[in-house]
Amino acid sequence: MVTINDFRNELNGAVIGREKEFDLMLIALLQQGHVLLESVPGSGKTMMAKSFANAFKGEFKRVQFTPDVLPSDVTGIRYFNPQSQEFILKAGPVSTNILLADEINRATPRTQSSLLESMEERQVTIDGETISLPTPFMVIATQNPIESQQGTFPLPAAQLDRFLFKLNIDYPSFEEEHEILRQYGKNPGQIIIDSIIDAQTVGRWAAEAAEVKVHADIEKYILKIVRATREHPFLELGLSSRAALAILQASRTKAYIEGRDYVTPDDVKNILPPAALHRMELSTEGVLTKTIDEVLDEITNSITAPLEATV
Repeated sequence: MVTINDFRNELNGAVIGREKEFDLMLIALLQQGHVLLESVPGSGKTMMAKSFANAFKGEFKRVQFTPDVLPSDVTGIRYFNPQSQEFILKAGPVSTNILLADEINRATPRTQSSLLESMEERQVTIDGETISLPTPFMVIATQNPIESQQGTFPLPAAQLDRFLFKLNIDYPSFEEEHEILRQYGKNPGQIIIDSIIDAQTVGRWAAEAAEVKVHADIEKYILKIVRATREHPFLELGLSSRAALAILQASRTKAYIEGRDYVTPDDVKNILPPAALHRMELSTEGVLTKTIDEVLDEITNSITAPLEATV
């Protein structure tokens, strides 16, 4: 039987230096959440997404977003078949287990919004007909921050809120980059991943993760942080109730993949930055004073975490 560590080892053995990111992507898969990868070009965002999808024995599709991509190119379309004299429904690439939305911010707002229903409700509506999406369903989107003014359309807050995590991919360390040159210098971009888990395994892991215990003090700790973001003078937009649920569920799954049946304050602290930062927005005064990371650190440090012994 395949274990969590088998899945981790398969990915970490193929892609160097992305252990933390792959763990968060696994958490998102078990929660049927979505992940936004952001970094400069050439840092391996698309390779990470494809490697993760290849380790899963499910359906994987990719959409390369450009300004001319239409909503129907994503969701699907009903077309007239002259031979049968009938309208036929053709599902789009969104009808899959894992969808790679590459360079999502290059699509127009209209096309971006075509993903809202599928990301939130795991279904898609085409000409009034609703189609349920496969289980699990996960969107992995990528975008480049340095091209924010070059033919791109920033994601609105409502869409960012539907991503469980936003991961900022840093440059690898010197040792990691040296290993990348050594292993892939002759055949760049060619990474072999074995498909080792299927939908049934994902479903079993998700059900087991849902049984992880969360003490009431941990729940109150999460709520105190969430509510503090709504009252902070440097924040125009704080965390929503959806964000509070996301932090709770992701912390529970974080504990599960670490082999525990209970959530600790450290689980919450580790989940907070990728789950919260993209959902917060600085006020005009805040932009001139602090970064969004500094504000979240300030809030987290001002709230006393519960003792782990009570968890």
